[in-house]
Amino acid sequence: MSEHSDGLVIADKPAGITSHGVVGRVRRLAGTRRVGHAGTLDPMATGVLVIGVGRATRLLGHLALTEKSYEATIRLGASTVTDDAEGEVTNGADASEIDEAAVHAEVSVLTGTIRQVPSAVSAIKIDGVRSYHRVRSGQEVELKAREVTVSRFEATAFRRSGAFLDVDVVVDCSSGTYIRALARDVGAALGVGGHLTALRRVRVGPYGLDHARTLARLEEKFELTPLDVAAAVAFPRVDVDEVSARQVVHGAPLPRTGVGPGPVAVFGPDGALLALVEDRGPRAKYLAVFVSAAEAR
Repeated sequence: MSEHSDGLVIADKPAGITSHGVVGRVRRLAGTRRVGHAGTLDPMATGVLVIGVGRATRLLGHLALTEKSYEATIRLGASTVTDDAEGEVTNGADASEIDEAAVHAEVSVLTGTIRQVPSAVSAIKIDGVRSYHRVRSGQEVELKAREVTVSRFEATAFRRSGAFLDVDVVVDCSSGTYIRALARDVGAALGVGGHLTALRRVRVGPYGLDHARTLARLEEKFELTPLDVAAAVAFPRVDVDEVSARQVVHGAPLPRTGVGPGPVAVFGPDGALLALVEDRGPRAKYLAVFVSAAEAR
């Protein structure tokens, strides 16, 4: 694989490996260190991990802000220090008599625009140190609530196992939403505790599991979604003529696209991706430029 290849890899991350570990595998396959990912998945979690190679790494920060979808299982009856099955149980109560209607009601409360306290083992930094490092060193951590949007939170199946009630859920949410925190908060509201036992991300923006490839598949055949195709799928598109293309290459101001809100992909007359822009007042502000003046000659 040429080190100059640019594009996205949509990986189906397996359980038991970090997102950084998946990036390391892709670096080896792509033959370049210029590789990054959009939206970390915990080691326990599986599913869609969007990875950028080469110039496509400039897309990642904007792709990370798009809506995500998950399938998960919440175990009611126990809380853990990590809000998932990998953490030590801290407390709990018998959930065997919890009524399904009560679960649906609490799930409904956590749907819409809500204030959510992130999980203590998140990657949020406190005085320069990530929260999960503080928790794992035995420190007490209190994070501030932040506004997130949960456009869909639905309980789809119930299974009773002794003192526990396992609830399968589907979630569509904005960037920055913690599914573990939803599990924790449902359990707390019902007075029995709750944590995640399974989490699978099924979509990031326009990229779903149907686009994803397992690591084994990528080892057999390494496939990149080309930069131009990736941008055209993920963002609204504007095509410009040669005059405007030269303006982009040299960083000259562009008039607003009128396509927004959010990032817009600008393509030249030859179909090549030139830039990502966003309308700000009468102008389109550059978010990322993919072609240099030297390359345009």
